[in-house]
Amino acid sequence: MHPTTFPPAAEGPRRLHHHLYVQVLIAIVAGAILGHFHPTLGEALKPLGDGFIKLVKMVIAPVIFLTLVSGIAGLRELRAVGRVAGKAFGYFLFFSTLALVVGMVVANVVQPGAGMNINPATLDATKIADYAEKAHDTTLTGFVLNIIPDTLISALTQGNILQVLLVAILFGVALSLVGDPARPILDLIERLNIVVFRIVAILMRVAPLGAFGAIAFTVGKYGVGSLVNLGGLVATFYLTSAVFVFGVLGLVAWAHGFSILRLIAYLKGELLLVLGTSSSEPALPGLLTKLEAAGCDRGVVGLVVPTGYSFNLDGTNIYMTLAALFIAQACNVELSIGQQLMLLAVAMLSSKGAAGVTGAGFITLAATLSIVPTVPVAGMALILGVDRFMSECRSLTNFVGNAVAAIVVARWEGKLDRAALADALAGRPQTPIGIAQPVA
Repeated sequence: MHPTTFPPAAEGPRRLHHHLYVQVLIAIVAGAILGHFHPTLGEALKPLGDGFIKLVKMVIAPVIFLTLVSGIAGLRELRAVGRVAGKAFGYFLFFSTLALVVGMVVANVVQPGAGMNINPATLDATKIADYAEKAHDTTLTGFVLNIIPDTLISALTQGNILQVLLVAILFGVALSLVGDPARPILDLIERLNIVVFRIVAILMRVAPLGAFGAIAFTVGKYGVGSLVNLGGLVATFYLTSAVFVFGVLGLVAWAHGFSILRLIAYLKGELLLVLGTSSSEPALPGLLTKLEAAGCDRGVVGLVVPTGYSFNLDGTNIYMTLAALFIAQACNVELSIGQQLMLLAVAMLSSKGAAGVTGAGFITLAATLSIVPTVPVAGMALILGVDRFMSECRSLTNFVGNAVAAIVVARWEGKLDRAALADALAGRPQTPIGIAQPVA
């Protein structure tokens, strides 16, 4: 492994308000207050959140490319790349399926949609027409072909994570095969790594402003009152996700020698960023840096985390089965065990087919319901108003799930420095100044 060189950390303790996570938390609270009392102004601040997300997305492709190329080339043994990928996908398949099952079981036990007695014919399906159209266009063949970019360079310019992964893996493997003649290129890539991570460190200075605008818009447009009618579904989803994170993932973490609570505390800055922007993408560079600083091999992190962003969507999968059964219950559609298992099987496939699609949660739900005609697709209009609030929980759950996956796979591979992980989670690491570190 070729460790990234970081600038030295600032000396001396920082005041509380200098920490990035504190600044983001203050911005989230201020944005929610502004959106509630001045909704029109809150809606007008949408460009702040959108602009910040675009700034971070701008560097996600080079961050993934540089991290993965240097990591694969540093592994030296190409069989290790296939072994890591195989273990990662095995992990993703098991826990993604488990998340679907958990959502289905909770929906059957809690029955959040029971008693609403909605007539599907009275629902305004035009509101979800755009999502249904995108779902119709999302096929397995189209998904596979979409992984292949038009050119090597276009993979880095179009923002498709899976295309970047493909090109980075090919490039890293080629560097490893070439050997010593490619050493100058690998050195250049590692130096570019330092520059790109410094760019993201600069962008993180405006993270509180982006979170402020995003939250102000969400509360201003949808209002906290929109949660009242569908509060049961939202509360059930949040509680189910919490049980999955602290129960299921907590057990996985415990079995592999670390605490899920300490991991969440370690990633608090990134998690607040996810909460503020309702997207896990802005926190991706920070997650890569912190996992490497916590003792995970760069090659493992570079392969597992970006791939997990497309294939290990625990929160999205819980949402899919829970929301589908909520719609069925609200519309008084009785589903047999066989029909529910068919829904589960379709959701397993459609959740992979929509990987990398913007708004994947709602689009994947539309794709699933369109294949299972028993549940009316028009019923999605029931949850459209609160989907934005649930997207935050989806993103948080997905984010934690991928952090756990990277540590677990690194341990399986013998590529985890357990002492460094223990120090990091205990709050006593020799932390580099990465992209999500406090700004002095």
